[in-house]
Amino acid sequence: MDATALARSLLEPVPAHRTAGIEVLSAVDGAAEIAATTPPGLANVIGSLHSSGLIALVDAAGLAAIIAASESPDDFRGIVPLGAAASLDFLAPGRGRLTASCRLGPEAREALRPLLSGERDRARFSTVAEVTDEAGTPVCRGRFEWSVRRNPQA
Repeated sequence: MDATALARSLLEPVPAHRTAGIEVLSAVDGAAEIAATTPPGLANVIGSLHSSGLIALVDAAGLAAIIAASESPDDFRGIVPLGAAASLDFLAPGRGRLTASCRLGPEAREALRPLLSGERDRARFSTVAEVTDEAGTPVCRGRFEWSVRRNPQA
């Protein structure tokens, strides 16, 4: 399913994502791509995107990929994804327009399937995202460990 519109409606209003200028470019079949132009307020001492901005990109790319695993918009109703742990590998300074991409691996898809179908109420898995600059140079790679549940009141 093309869940780009759903991912935009859920992710772009998040205050941290608005601060970082995050926009969802695509969220389809368990893969996502998001972008942001480095806001001056999130620059570090060398003028590149601060690690807090990079983790926001990695987080949003993982969330968009999770949303993109839905087979219908109703699949994601009541789903609450929470980060349990995160790590970043810094590869190069991130300046200008940056793009983060994430594709769910087989283990994440297998963990999510029964949650999205309503067979289970919890799942734990990880996502990996890569952030690149406009030239395609890798800026960082990040990993998120997720604890995802279905809110029974939704």
